[in-house]
Amino acid sequence: MFEPVQLRSFLAVAETLSFTKAAERLGLAQPTVSQHVRKLEAAAKRVLVARDTREVRLTDNGDAMAGFARSILAAHDSAARYFSGSAMRGRLRFGTADDLAITGLPRILREFRQLYPQINLELTVSQSDQLYKRLNAGQLDLVFVKWVAGAKEGTVVRHDNFAWVGVEQTVLEPGAPVPLIAYPAPSLSRKLAIDALEAAGRTWRITCSTKQISGVLAAVRAGIGVAVMPASLVPEDLKVITQRFGLPPVGDVDFTLIRNPLANAEVIDALTQAIMGRTLSKSN
Repeated sequence: MFEPVQLRSFLAVAETLSFTKAAERLGLAQPTVSQHVRKLEAAAKRVLVARDTREVRLTDNGDAMAGFARSILAAHDSAARYFSGSAMRGRLRFGTADDLAITGLPRILREFRQLYPQINLELTVSQSDQLYKRLNAGQLDLVFVKWVAGAKEGTVVRHDNFAWVGVEQTVLEPGAPVPLIAYPAPSLSRKLAIDALEAAGRTWRITCSTKQISGVLAAVRAGIGVAVMPASLVPEDLKVITQRFGLPPVGDVDFTLIRNPLANAEVIDALTQAIMGRTLSKSN
């Protein structure tokens, strides 16, 4: 009922929200992509994409079709590889920084496992510096970590900036120590936050030390203090308060994939491409 070529064109539009960008991604002419989407809408007997002169957006039926399209294409591609004898196999020890796990990464990993069922994916979630040490020790094959912008090797997935985060009701008394919620040392965000405060002549105190992003967010929501995190990962119920209280800028950060050069390059390339090819939006 639904042709894979039409589903691929629709999914490219769904992920880029642009017929032009979808065509560029697929290497097709824009009218061809538009035709594929129209044929898919005819087959589904539903409007999937709302178009006007200002924007392209998915309808509710379009959102539903995007989920079905990913599942159908994953099954289609998996079957094609299986019966062609080209199914990728191997073990992949993948590590990700704790707070990157609140992005769209879990969805990407789920779809990766559907696409490559014969790859044994082993996941480790920890702090960036610990993951990097394990990578260098040969205990991991690929890590997804946060580094100071431009400071490390690897493939940059996203460039971001650190922001001070609190609740709407946050109050910082003038001259009082900044109540800081942070990961235990060593931690990039903790170190940069403290360095920035001290360089600005601001005093600080740790009001919560936690090893997990869930703990950081819970403490911020409870009003225990303020935290530093990448701006793109700030949940909708929290606020960036940098300007409100004149807090010092903390610096930029790169979300980076770093590989073990001795590991299975084909398997690593497959996951790298899966992460690079998808929007790494936050999940609130």
